[in-house]
This record gives sequence, structure tokens and C-alpha cells, in this order.
Amino acid sequence: MTTPFWYNAALSIIKPLYRSRIKKRADNDAQYQQECLERFGPFQPVKNLHAIWFHVVSVGETNAAQPLIEHYLKKGHPVLVTNTTKTGQARAKSLFLKAPYEALFQAVYLPADQKHLVRHFIEKYQPKLLALVETELWPNLIDQAKQLQVPCLLINARLSEKSAKGYGKVPSLSRPMLQGLNQLLAQDQATLDRFIALGAQPQASQVVGSIKFDIHAPQHAVELAAQLKIDWSLAGRKIVTIASTHAPEEQKILSALKPYLQQHPELLCIVVPRHPERFDEVFAEAQKLALRTQRRSLGQSILSDTQVYLADSMGELWQWLALSQACFVGGSLNEPGGGHNILEPIALQVPTVLGKNYFNFQTIVDEFAAVQGVEVVEDAEQAAQALVELAENPQKAQALNAAAQQIMQKNTGSLQKHIQVIDQYL
Repeated sequence: MTTPFWYNAALSIIKPLYRSRIKKRADNDAQYQQECLERFGPFQPVKNLHAIWFHVVSVGETNAAQPLIEHYLKKGHPVLVTNTTKTGQARAKSLFLKAPYEALFQAVYLPADQKHLVRHFIEKYQPKLLALVETELWPNLIDQAKQLQVPCLLINARLSEKSAKGYGKVPSLSRPMLQGLNQLLAQDQATLDRFIALGAQPQASQVVGSIKFDIHAPQHAVELAAQLKIDWSLAGRKIVTIASTHAPEEQKILSALKPYLQQHPELLCIVVPRHPERFDEVFAEAQKLALRTQRRSLGQSILSDTQVYLADSMGELWQWLALSQACFVGGSLNEPGGGHNILEPIALQVPTVLGKNYFNFQTIVDEFAAVQGVEVVEDAEQAAQALVELAENPQKAQALNAAAQQIMQKNTGSLQKHIQVIDQYL
């Protein structure tokens, strides 16, 4: 397999644009230099040769791969994680770059997908195998891994109909790339069928479910939530969380919640925006609505008259969910949307509401929706109404939760299946 000439030519042309994009999103010059070093070489010093290499895009994929990465670190295997986003890398480091895993763990950016860069990276780090998470396919990366005899697996794989159509338009790129994979472990049958239609090898592809179902709330987050409940006198409050939100979801849902917040002083809405660069913007929206708002980033606590708490911090979503009686999962009302992971609130037995644009998690959400294990809404007004009803009506919340937990139990076990396949290459 060699990648088409046009693909490599296109990469050379867009490289300067890519550099300027990195410069734009860097907070300072040191951060820009650091990312350029990791993207274009000469790369970071190697912490551990022969690591198990996981490539994840952003926060969602990092969270999905967490139980798998943790399993191998616990067994004493060195792990290398590469990301393509700043938030993804921050998440990986916050999870693993600490005791007891610090010496075994390294997280760096994935080099730009140019042959010479990828080859140099693989030769430098000499990984045991490369596990690409979900849909993170890069033609030269897969090509060079094959040439350098590094087994390449696509794990927890998912592919929406829309993405499959995109790959289908460039068969000269997609087919050889998929045939370069040693194993393809799909979340569901629809994904498997789409990949095989695009050229994946049926004999090296199978459905093993989603690792995402093997998810457990970190004990420390649950304990912290219990402590905050005492410290901030929250026992009498009805708390709803709107999590992983994008513009204009916060403004619309808070507007719809405003009458409820005014009529029910015990009601409180915690807002956890998806992207840190939007924290100030979301605070401004709450101010415009004249809602009494406290901010996590300023170390403020929830007061008896607080209506909105802006959780403008990273890596603390679990504790806010653990405080909640109901949760809305964002990225699902905005256009085009796509949605985020509903399994985090469900793992904490928090009744979950989401918008109708959830194509990134289609199969997972559909399974819950079919048994009324989640509530799918059309707009912000319905979202606000559903959240308030679930917070005020324990019977309704209990019924939703019971249905959701049955689906969770039915789907656990994917983690073990992934481990069995990966272990064959170690």
C-alpha cells in the first residue's frame, strides 16, 4: 500500500496553513513552539521505547480509551498517547500523568500525516503496536506502521453513514488504508458493514461492542460531590446539569429554564460548557438573563440564592453529574450537532435528556431511546421542561433510570473483548 500522490501533494500545500492554525490557538509562543516540535519534528525525547501506542483525537475518545489505557498501565506496560487536539491532550495528561503511572506514561501530539514525519516518529518511539481509537484514520500513518511492521488496530470503531459517504468518495485513499489494518473492532454491526463496504478485510473485522459501556465514575469524584453537598448545604436543592454544551445551547436552555428558576428557589442549574474558550461568553449569557450566577474558576461556592453555577473548569464533569437529579447532554440541539457521550450521567444513574441531533452516538442513543431509557427532545423549551419534571418527579426519574441501567448491564464486556485481541499482539 502506498498513499496516492495527490494526497501527499495536498498535505505539502496545506502545511503552512496548518502551522498558522496552531499559532492561532496557542496561548503563548512557548506553547506554539512546543506543538510545532511535536507535529513537525524533531519530536519530544522518548520516555519509553516499545510502548503500546493509542491514538485518540480529543476528550471523548480519550475518555472512551481510558479503561483500556488504565488496564495496560496497571499491568506495567508503558503507554504512549497521541492526540490531535489541545483539550484531548490535556485530558490524557490529567488522567495518567500522575502517580502511580507517571514513569510509564507519555502524551504528545500526533505528527502531521506526512510520510517522512510519521516514519521518523515511529522509528524514534518504536511502539509495540498502534491502536487507533474510533474513526481516527490517517493514510500515511497506517501505511508507515505497516512498512515498519508495527501492528495497527482500529479499536472501538464507529462510522456514521455521513462519514462513510465521505470516505466512499475517495476509494483510492480509503480502500488501501483500511486494508492496512491488522484488526478492526467495531462498536456495532452497522459500523462493521460500512467499513467492509469501503474495503476493510472481513476476516480481520468483528463487532465487539463499545468500551464506553464499561464506564465507572471515579470514586474521588463521587466523594467530592458528597462533600460539596454538605459544605454548600445542597441537600434541599433540586439540581439539573447541562453538560458538554455548545453555542447557542446554554443561552436557549437557560432562557427556557428562567421562569422555573424564578418560581422554584430550590432549583439550581449547573452549566458545563464543552470548550474552555467559551467560558466567559457563557457567563455573559447568564448575566444578560439576570440569573444569579457563581463561577467555579473564581473559587465561588453555590449559595442559597444561586440560580446558575458555571462549572468553568476542566476534568470535573463527573462531580457535577454526581450532584444532579437530571442532566442534559449537549452538542445535540445545535446545528449540525452530533451529540456527546450520554453514558457518563447514566453510569451515575442520573436521568438523561438530549437533543435530536445525536448522530455521533446514533447506535448507543437509539438503544436507550427504544426502551425509554433517555428522553430525546426537539428544542430548548422541551429540554428545560424535561429536566424540571425529572428533578421534581422521583417516579418518572426512577422509571427512566431503571430502563437505562438494563441497557448498561446488557452491553458491558466490550473492554474484555478488546483486551483479548490486543494481547495477541503483545
